[in-house]
Amino acid sequence: MMMKQVVVAGIVLLGASVAAEAGGDPAAGEKVFAQCKACHNIGEGATNKIGPELNGVIGRKAGSIDTFKGYGESLKKMGEDGLVWDEEKLTKYVHNPREFNPGTKMSFVGLKKDEDVANVIAYLSQFDADGKKK
Repeated sequence: MMMKQVVVAGIVLLGASVAAEAGGDPAAGEKVFAQCKACHNIGEGATNKIGPELNGVIGRKAGSIDTFKGYGESLKKMGEDGLVWDEEKLTKYVHNPREFNPGTKMSFVGLKKDEDVANVIAYLSQFDADGKKK
């Protein structure tokens, strides 16, 4: 009986660590976001650069920042067809932009580690559309 409790406890702990990883770590994500800063801004006062500012990206329609004129036609079309960024879609995009959107103008090849993707999305998720942390 004791062995069964140890196994169950181990499974519960493993599940908790996987769940924590899936949710991502915003502090670790801020470090990962350093790779994105050449093209994107986020936070209060963020402006468009080579890529659009990313405030409030979770829940935003793709290709919808009016002040950013550099979207590719394929991403604008995805937004017009109803694509709204959520964690699942953003995970696929950040992991492999060209696979998600073959017509992307973004030169970044993507983040290969699932943990890095989860962390950067956790970081991005902190910011509302005004760039304030939630």
